[in-house]
This record gives sequence, C-alpha cells and structure tokens, in this order.
Amino acid sequence: MTLTELRYIVAVAHERHFGRAAEACFVSQPTLSVAIKKLEEELNTQIFERANSEVTMTSLGEQIVSQAQRVLEEANSLKHLAKHGQDPLSGPLRLGAIYTIAPYLLPSLVRVARVQMPNVPLFLEENFTTRLLEMLRQGALDCVVIAAPYASTGLESIELYDEPFLVAVPKGHSWEMRTIIPHRELKEQNTLLLGAGHCFRDHVLGVCPELNRLGSGSTIGEQRSFEGSSLETIRQMVAGGIGISVLPRTSVSDLTASDQLIRYIPLDEPVPTRRVCLVWRKGCRRAPAMEALAKVIRQCDLPGVTFI
Repeated sequence: MTLTELRYIVAVAHERHFGRAAEACFVSQPTLSVAIKKLEEELNTQIFERANSEVTMTSLGEQIVSQAQRVLEEANSLKHLAKHGQDPLSGPLRLGAIYTIAPYLLPSLVRVARVQMPNVPLFLEENFTTRLLEMLRQGALDCVVIAAPYASTGLESIELYDEPFLVAVPKGHSWEMRTIIPHRELKEQNTLLLGAGHCFRDHVLGVCPELNRLGSGSTIGEQRSFEGSSLETIRQMVAGGIGISVLPRTSVSDLTASDQLIRYIPLDEPVPTRRVCLVWRKGCRRAPAMEALAKVIRQCDLPGVTFI
C-alpha cells in the first residue's frame, strides 16, 4: 500500500463520491477507483459500499480510514521534522477559522504574526465549525479558531477571549435612541439570523430561545424571522430596514459613527458572549507553535473582547 492510496480513501470518505474525491486529489476518477480497488484487494476487505447516489463506508472501512488519517498525519509530521528540524516555530501552519470570526480576526492576526512569528507562514481556511473540526481530525488543518462549545474528544485547546453581542437596528427604528435592549424584547421584532450550520446562529437562539420557533420567513404574530448567508449580508439587510439582528462585537469597527445606517446597542445583563478558543489535536508535536499563536492572537486589535 502507498500513502497515495491512503489519501484516496480519506478523500472518498470525506466527499462520499468518487468523482468529487478524484477532483480533490487532482487525478482522474478511473485512476482513483483502480487504486482504491487495489488497496481493498491487498487488505482483502471492502472499504466502501458503492451506490449510484452516495458512497458509504463499511464498519471495518471506517476503522481503516481513521487509521489512514493517522498515518498521513504522521507522514506529514515526518516531512516537517526533516525540513525544519526540531524547531516547532518553523514552517507553515494551517489555520482554520469559522465564518463569523475569520473576517474580523485574520487581517489583524496576519499583520501581527508576520512580525512575531516570521518563520511560521499561515495557510488560512474559512468554514463551518463542523467542517473545520473534521479537517482538523483528518490532518488537513493544524489548528482552528472556533467558539465553544464544540466536540472536544481528542483535542486540546487554549481559551482566547470572550466576545459580547450587540443588537443592530436600522436608522429610524423605534429602538434607535435606546441605550440597552432587554433579551426578551428581541422576539418582538423582525429578526435576521444566520442560516443553519452557523454556530453563531445557535448562540443568538440561546439569547432568545423564542426565535428558535421561527424558520426563514416564518412568523410569530406580527413578527418574522429572515435568514442571511453571512454577517455582512445580514448587516446590509439591517441597513435596508428589513429588521434587526444580533452581531458579535468584533464585526463592528465603530460604534459611534454618526453617518451610518445602523445603530449598535448593547444587550442587558447578563450580557451574552461567546468564548473563542484555539483548538488542535492531542499529541501534536507543534504544540509550542499553538501556544505562540495564542499569544499573537491576544495581541490583535479585536474591539470589545476580553482576553483570557
């Protein structure tokens, strides 16, 4: 068996489709299929069950793929060791961040990291929490910046900061001159939420559970809930007067700008927050690099957060 064959089965396990896996591996589908068939014959076991719509793993196949992921990770560690010696603060670091953190953290992080960690170039990935954790466990990422809670089995972490939430209301809204918003009043307004899959959506629903009864475009009495694909899309919808929303503090650069179409207002006590963490695999040989990265993140310009 070869590392290439192991990469192929890991790709198929992720994509659940031979064609998409071949594209991800930059090979033709026949090449990938033949290689996987050869590996199955060598192991004398079936790894995948083929169907027209989707590829699934056999119970033994799941174990084989899991082991293949560990082998590939160790192979990557071996390459890194040979190239960069014993220095964990040398060589590229593959960092992932969720959609509601990446646009506001990464610009400052890249600037600070180039000075503080010049020998550790950052390769960046933006995605949902579930996908980032999957890539982390597969060895496709070295570490991720996500918000708690998350499935932590087999992982280590450093808590970075707590970030409060703000209510965004359009200019001319009846709440425009208020200085604070009670949580319970959110349910009385047309509310803009991120779509399913965003953990920040779950955080907002935790602040006002009544909104959980609203699907996209559904109603409670006169109130409606709408969904957006990103915080920036939601921000523009608020500016357009469609409704209000709840945003993380780092997404708001200037709370006091007078010429804006949006007013940002704090929520009342207890102020809802999310805890942001740096997460990596247990046993990672580059743990010192993760600790250094955490220190760099704490030097970033992140308005309104409380560093831990």
